[in-house]
Amino acid sequence: MTEQNETMDALTLELKRGTQVLGVLSQLKKPMYGYLLVEKLAAKGMEIDKNTLYPLLRRLEKQELLRSEWNVEEARPRRYYVISLKGQSVLNELAAEWDKLDVTVRKLLKEE
Repeated sequence: MTEQNETMDALTLELKRGTQVLGVLSQLKKPMYGYLLVEKLAAKGMEIDKNTLYPLLRRLEKQELLRSEWNVEEARPRRYYVISLKGQSVLNELAAEWDKLDVTVRKLLKEE
């Protein structure tokens, strides 16, 4: 791998990290377990590794943006996550910030 490829990989990863919270919160309006969330995000074009997702889910829960509970009724116990009221409020604010950033970056990229 060349130095430029390594640099691009690192910068791309940094860019994606900034959008993962927005992506995760946006998909948890209904309770969902981690693996299903990974699949749902991937189907919509947001690849996120499970080793990245689970610490993120725990952090968001600690920040009270998500709630979780174990479902032990199925053959395999699973922890289900859902966005909290505080999380929905934060999601709305983040989405508004994203819209502003999107407009700004598009303007910057179109400049000569």
